[in-house]
Amino acid sequence: MGVHSSYIRPTEDIFNANDPRIKEDIIGIIMQYLADEGYHASQSVLYDETNVKWKEREERIVEVKRLKKAILDGDWQEVEKLCTKPLVKNHRSFLYSVYRQQYLEYIERREIQKAFTFLNKRLKPLEHLQTKPTEFKDLCYLLTAKSIHEAPSFRNWEGVMSARENLVDQLQSMLDFETADRNGNRYIPPDRLLTLLRQSVAYQIEFSRYHPKIAPAVNSLVEDYTSFVIPNAVGATLTGHRGNVKCVEFIGDDGREIVSGSSDNTLRIWDTETAECLDILEGHRSRIWDLSSTVQGDFVASASGDGTVKIWNLSSTKASCANTLNGHAGDVYSVKYHPNQEHVVTGGYDKTVRLFDVNTGAIVKTFPGHQLAVTKTIFNPLGNLVISGSKDNTIKFWDIVSGLCIRTISSHLGEVTSVEMNSSGTLLLSSSKDNSNRLWDVRMVRPIRKLKGHQNTSKNFVRAGFANNNLIVGGSEDGVVYIWDQDTGEVLQKLRGHTGVVYEVASNAKQGILASCSDDQTVKVWWYDEKIPMDT
Repeated sequence: MGVHSSYIRPTEDIFNANDPRIKEDIIGIIMQYLADEGYHASQSVLYDETNVKWKEREERIVEVKRLKKAILDGDWQEVEKLCTKPLVKNHRSFLYSVYRQQYLEYIERREIQKAFTFLNKRLKPLEHLQTKPTEFKDLCYLLTAKSIHEAPSFRNWEGVMSARENLVDQLQSMLDFETADRNGNRYIPPDRLLTLLRQSVAYQIEFSRYHPKIAPAVNSLVEDYTSFVIPNAVGATLTGHRGNVKCVEFIGDDGREIVSGSSDNTLRIWDTETAECLDILEGHRSRIWDLSSTVQGDFVASASGDGTVKIWNLSSTKASCANTLNGHAGDVYSVKYHPNQEHVVTGGYDKTVRLFDVNTGAIVKTFPGHQLAVTKTIFNPLGNLVISGSKDNTIKFWDIVSGLCIRTISSHLGEVTSVEMNSSGTLLLSSSKDNSNRLWDVRMVRPIRKLKGHQNTSKNFVRAGFANNNLIVGGSEDGVVYIWDQDTGEVLQKLRGHTGVVYEVASNAKQGILASCSDDQTVKVWWYDEKIPMDT
């Protein structure tokens, strides 16, 4: 169905984040970035906090560069000075090589008197470090020889510059050997952090469902890249339910599977990619009104007309009911997981909102106050507020700690059928039987705009929700899936294919697709087909 049938999930075991060497790499890369961007004070604080001798290391790197340059330039005074530093002070064999080089250059330039003095003062004390048995004897012989090549030890002498380069190579090998067994002291390539981030985004783009024809400009690193296309065609029709399908959701953040709830009293799990039904969850004695899954996708909660909420464990091959939450009198119309995944909030026919502990099944808090049935209950992203919509035409905000209603919105002229909040918690979207979806500024508690065009006036719960890239998606009694532009309120796309009321539309940013459920007993998955023109 999709472009990538073998969708690869990024693995967490590529490296061990607790490996001290990896941790040191990360700190080193961050320090490099701070230094490159001029945040020297922050870099110094990091030096102190990590309690690692980063400063000495950087100074050492600078010293090595200076020493290499001085050798290649033949600046022996600078070389001599740097050789007194801890860097090479204890490497007497390297010191011997440096003095041998200087001596040979005196010979090459025929400065015999200087060479004689240098031989006695510098090389004689290090005679025991000669690399060949006759090397020091050959050095003495060179004082009277016509050319360096006459001495057997220096028959392959390639000249001053080549010898200097060999000396620099010897220095590097010595340092590499010295630091091979230590953590750290590793070279960090320039712009390493930015390079890694670019590679990460390129990976996300590579495995997005819809490949952009032109490389996209990514303007946020806080969220994964998602391919922006507006679905325009049916990718698959999921059939099997024997009653109308009231609710649908992508399971977890990844959305590799879809769960649907139906008036046939069952939930079905579907594979997003192949459209295959993977499992049928049975146990409710009445229709399923609403669903909610955990971020990891290991649990699904279902609200039913039998007055219960069931918690389903999906982590094993065969899903099982982990708990049944009792307490509501009459249909439970809504269920939603708290951001901490330990609680759910529910609402129903009995006009109450309830907070349950999913592990113990205990009712943690009850929020009474609505005059009629509660149709939808959600949390804000921080998890400190519950927002509920009701058939009494109001939306209420509840403080989760005190249980008090801290705000009521009464602007809708019809029953509120759904409420949703965007990921930042700044916008609220409500659906009502006054034939409108409304967008609210949560901070100012004021309406921003109405979204119209669809139909929502009869006995159904027609719901709308936020999709990625500032889109709003929702159902309609005319059997059409509607997509609105959040900023303008315009209908961007109408997706036709269902033959009955569309109750709900779910979106998944990572998959770049939509799923809708309908009175026609099907779930449809919508994707982008570039051969089909936009239809509004």
